[in-house]
This record gives sequence, C-alpha cells and structure tokens, in this order.
Amino acid sequence: MPAANDRKIVLVTRKTRLEDLVARYLTAAQARFYVEHLGADFSDYEREHEVYHAQRHATLQVLEQWGRYQVIERGFLPNFIFAPDDIVVALGQDGLVANTMKYLDDHPLIGLNPDPARYDGILLPFAPRDLAKLLPEVAADKRSSQAVTMAEARLRDGQVLHAVNDLFIGARTHVSAIYEIAAGGTTERQSSSGLIVATGLGSTAWFKSIVTGSLAIAGSYGQPPLPGGYETLPWDAAELRFAVREPFPSRHSQTSLVCGRLAVEEQLRIRSLMAENGVIFSDGVEADRLDFNAGAEVTIGIAKRHGRLIV
Repeated sequence: MPAANDRKIVLVTRKTRLEDLVARYLTAAQARFYVEHLGADFSDYEREHEVYHAQRHATLQVLEQWGRYQVIERGFLPNFIFAPDDIVVALGQDGLVANTMKYLDDHPLIGLNPDPARYDGILLPFAPRDLAKLLPEVAADKRSSQAVTMAEARLRDGQVLHAVNDLFIGARTHVSAIYEIAAGGTTERQSSSGLIVATGLGSTAWFKSIVTGSLAIAGSYGQPPLPGGYETLPWDAAELRFAVREPFPSRHSQTSLVCGRLAVEEQLRIRSLMAENGVIFSDGVEADRLDFNAGAEVTIGIAKRHGRLIV
C-alpha cells in the first residue's frame, strides 16, 4: 500500500439543476424564461448552483494541497475504474453517495454536504471544511466507518448490477410486468408493477414507502395494525427484503409470494416473460440498467462486496 499522502483522492460531483436546464435549453436566459413562464422561482436554481460551486471550489482547494486527485461527474461512474487504494469523496445529495458506493468495493467513501440548509444529509456527515482534517485520518486508516450491505443482481449471461439502496425489476413504462418468481422453494407466475429488493439502508427509503402504503390500505379494510409498527434494518444487516408492487391475481398470475426476506446465501430468482421494456436498475438510476426481456433470468442476493462510509 502506498504512503498515506500518496493515496489518490477521487472526487465525485454532480450537475446542478441549473446546469441540467442550461443543457436542455442551451442558455441560462432561455432556462429562466421557461421556469418563470411556469410561475416558478428561478432564483432558487441560481442560489443552489452558486452554493454548490462555492463548496466545490473549497473542496478542490483542499485536494490541491493534498496532492494526487481526480474529479469525475456522476454520469461517468459506470465506466470509471477505481484503484484499490483510492479514497473517494462525494460532494452532493444523499443519492450521490448511494450512486457512488455501488461502484466501490470496500473503498473509504466520504460524503460531503454542500448545502445543509437544503439537504438533510443522512449519508453526508461532513462539510467541505472538514476535509483537510479527515483525509490524513482516512488515509492512515484511523477513522471509523460504517459498513453498508449491498444487493447484487446477476443475469445468466454474466452481467451484474449492484445496489446500495434497492433494485427494481419490472417494466420501463406504466404497464404490467410479467415474470416468474422463485424463492424458498415456491415458484409462481406474477403480473405486477414490478418488484423492489431492498438492503438495510434501502429499508429506510423506497421499501419503507411500499410497506407503509400497504399497511395503511390494509388498515382501511379492517386489518389490525402491525405489532410494533414497521422496523427498518441496520445498514450492515446480513439480509435483504423484497416486495411485489401491486400484484394482480388472475387465471394466469398468482399473489402468494409477494414479500419476504433473503438471508446470506439465499437467492431470489426471476425469469422475464416480457417481450420488451423489461429492466433492472438500482438506486433509482434507470440510465444504468440491465435489459430484462423474454427468457432472461436474474438471480438476486447479498453481494460479496460492501460499502464503507466514513463517519
């Protein structure tokens, strides 16, 4: 392993909403016209942009003092190769941390909150001003970290997709997903709005909303409330949870295998029966997806790699 101050820092950034608007409408003036024409406050986009870039500049000043560093934009993550000794810094929202972590394998990841007034920052415990003190400690492995369990989706052709929060398996458009699902010795054909497979970290996010909605609907039909309420999992829990969204019972589709848990070495198998538009994506990023059309089969379980968030 290289000396602590020789380790490269990889800074992952994201585009601001203003930059996305300018990319779409070519100029800031045209973006302003579009936003204000709809009655929205364009100055909020400008404030967010200014704060983010000020914090980006502050972060780069620290990295220039450190030595070796590289800056990449979030969109390049799927094709970026991290060196084993890289230290990774994510400057952005919580989602950027999750999007970054799924491409790492036990790399230390530092989440920086560029705008605490705007972002809760559950995965962003630090500010750019903390970075100068943090880096030497992280590089010398003297800083505590939180392990994060990941999920893995593996197609029979060898394609693999990891998830820090959750995997979605279903159809790209608002049509029913048709597939065959197998878990715990049970196999059935289903038609639904797709499945969510969540990690411990993901049990606090999309999966929680699915369970909360299901319990509320059941309660409105007289079902007793869940004893103790819904409980999330620790981030490093050695299990995954899965749920089928809006399963539809019919002559050709069943609804008995609609939720469950996957412990270590246990797997969920799904075979696509969709002619087109079948997809698997993770952590809400559909652009980085696996096609999941007729005949494709995916195996889902706990990934061998895991995340390491500096705390």
